[in-house]
Amino acid sequence: MLRLFNTLSRTKEDFIPIEPGKVKMYCCGPTVYNYQHIGNFRTFIFEDLLLRVLTYNEYKVKYIMNITDVGHLVSDSDEGEDKMEKSAKLLGKSIMEIAEYYTGVFKKDSELLNIISPEVFCKATDYIQEQIDLIVCLEKNGFTYPTSDGVYFDTSKFPGYGKLARLDIEGLKEGARIEFSAEKKNITDFALWKFSPENEKRQLEWESPWGKGFPGWHIECSAMSKALLGNHIDIHCGGIDHIPIHHTNEIAQSEACSGEKFVNYWLHCEFLDFGNEKMSKSTGKFITLSTLSGNGYSPMDYRYFLLTAHYRKKQKFSYEALEGARSGIKNLKNKISNLKNSFSESESENPGLSDEYKTRFTDKINDDLNMPEAVAVMWDMLKDENLSSKQKLILVSDFDRIFGLGLDKTEEKMVTLVPDEIYDLIEKRKEAKKSRDFKAADEIRELIKSKGFEIKDTKEGVEINTI
Repeated sequence: MLRLFNTLSRTKEDFIPIEPGKVKMYCCGPTVYNYQHIGNFRTFIFEDLLLRVLTYNEYKVKYIMNITDVGHLVSDSDEGEDKMEKSAKLLGKSIMEIAEYYTGVFKKDSELLNIISPEVFCKATDYIQEQIDLIVCLEKNGFTYPTSDGVYFDTSKFPGYGKLARLDIEGLKEGARIEFSAEKKNITDFALWKFSPENEKRQLEWESPWGKGFPGWHIECSAMSKALLGNHIDIHCGGIDHIPIHHTNEIAQSEACSGEKFVNYWLHCEFLDFGNEKMSKSTGKFITLSTLSGNGYSPMDYRYFLLTAHYRKKQKFSYEALEGARSGIKNLKNKISNLKNSFSESESENPGLSDEYKTRFTDKINDDLNMPEAVAVMWDMLKDENLSSKQKLILVSDFDRIFGLGLDKTEEKMVTLVPDEIYDLIEKRKEAKKSRDFKAADEIRELIKSKGFEIKDTKEGVEINTI
């Protein structure tokens, strides 16, 4: 039974879809005013793993992801300049040029990371009428009010506002030290439609029943989810930063219009931790997939690194940790190559043991996507001498349907079978060098040499050759 941690209830719940065998899933995608950094991609890979697990469980998934190309202001609380407008001015290009370029880079990086594309990428600018229609619905239901700069949602009229984030509304009122518009009735009210500034023509603006302007950021996801998936969906995903404002507002506006529950399961990915440095596209301080590539790391090194931590826990990024992931996936691919070269149809097989490993693996991935333990099951399986090479290859191919590491693309060229003992010695040598015990490191190198192998330190890691 698949169990998922629902942010709404703060508990793991059995996953029961609205319609048997089918899943409707919406995930918040990128705002395409800049490159996506590796912290953003932690969330996108988590969503990819969720899709793979659902598919592995034989669900037919209708998966939608939005592309935000208008309306996302510098502050998520409806203040400041539109991020797309700001980027276009800075680079001296049109918003459409900016959006097209960064959308293309995002899709290319996603492809390099082996992220499965959603059934539909929906752009906010393609659904302006749907957003206007949703605001009209909210207006008819009595949830809106006008101000001098736009049309706002009155959160005091929506019972249970803030239930997803468990917001202390009274505490927010008492502790507010931010600039608060005198026209907003409540500190949590948010813009549904923003009016274009007077005496300034925006690149993107539309006519509406309330005046020329553009949609607020939050309304796009509700409108596009409704248009493509209906009023009531199974799963909605995003980063934890979406919980207190963006997803909280989505619930309010969606349910205030439809009168029914919006989402059954809310799933959120924790941040990638960079220590004291906050990774931010708005400040220009961030690491991209291209940055990693320039430092000699492949997209699969990074994907494997992300598999070593649970999506709901902060994961600390460092190049040292990424180096460990690179060594791990290299060893994994070497083992698979060795299996392919030692493959024999005459090997005895143990079907019961093979089924046992598959069951263990399925239990881990179905326990709220526990990838670290699922990876551990794979390594246990590969080291088990009671399984044939054929069984191991079948299992690792099956497991990689979830991991998405492209292990089936391992070249089937003749390689030297490297014993686990040599890998263990290489790890001990690495620790000795790390401790600056170079005498011990040299002794381990000689010991490896005495066993018929020669090692060479390269930028990509340790290269192993026979003597």
